[in-house]
Amino acid sequence: MKPDARVTLGRTGLQVTPLGLGLASIGGLFTPVSEEQARATVDRAWELGLRLFDTAPVYGYGRSEARAGRALRARQRAEMVLCTKVGRLIEPGGPDTQPIWADPPPGVGPRRDHSYDAVLRSVEESMERVGVDRFDVLHIHDPDEDYATALHGAYPALAGLRRRGAVRAVSLGVNHADVAARFLREAPEPGPDCVLLAGRYSVLDQSGLEDLLPLCEERGVAVIAAGVFQGGLLTGTTAAPPALAARIQALRAVCERYGTSPLAVATQFPLAHPAVSTVLVGARTPAEVSASAEYFAHPVPDALWAALKSEGLLPREAPVPGSGG
Repeated sequence: MKPDARVTLGRTGLQVTPLGLGLASIGGLFTPVSEEQARATVDRAWELGLRLFDTAPVYGYGRSEARAGRALRARQRAEMVLCTKVGRLIEPGGPDTQPIWADPPPGVGPRRDHSYDAVLRSVEESMERVGVDRFDVLHIHDPDEDYATALHGAYPALAGLRRRGAVRAVSLGVNHADVAARFLREAPEPGPDCVLLAGRYSVLDQSGLEDLLPLCEERGVAVIAAGVFQGGLLTGTTAAPPALAARIQALRAVCERYGTSPLAVATQFPLAHPAVSTVLVGARTPAEVSASAEYFAHPVPDALWAALKSEGLLPREAPVPGSGG
């Protein structure tokens, strides 16, 4: 599949590209990113045909949203699917700061708040920062941090926006598959339309496979697979613990045997599951966007997928791309 193809995002009717751009990095995730570099990164994604863009208020404390807005403002709004998150307000003296953001705007910080009123305020403030009058997808960000309030406050607020046509899809942005599965079962019908699942359905971690993904498939809930490079573990930018390092080395050995990059395997694997609509990758430079698009389109031999299963690196029951699925 080409990264600029179009697929339907579950039951939402939204048409998305199977490869999307996560915008945490242009907000200064770990490393400062200039305004010019952020713009060039988004521009490159657009040139390559990517039309799904995902940001959040907490990314650089509003900086990612503002930069996304400036980079996308001249583009045709109807051609893109734009996502942001709720659950953290950015305000003077916000106490829930995170050390992962390099050079954040001075004087402001996030404050976690999943309450009904805070969520509506968050959406309004995000629209102002991005410079749009609507988002296509709104994720409840990290509902596990205040589960009861997220279920009984944030979800009803977003469901009301959905009923009024102010947003097309209500979603969850989670790092834990069990939290998402619980939320889907406990939310009032029709429930969330999507789940952005970070790092829990990848070539290194298939914890979403047993419960969450079958549940999503059954209900027509679209999964957006993020964190497919496992926070830099596969790119080598993050050191892996010993047990995982051995697994990564074994994965690399199989890929080398078949002349394929592990990053090509990582970007393509999640989409073989019928519940997964799109893969979200991060980038802080145009070159990183280009590389991800190339990995996504690179042919992966069926024999490689079979080898990953035979060597215990993927579960036998995991769907894989190609005729070997």
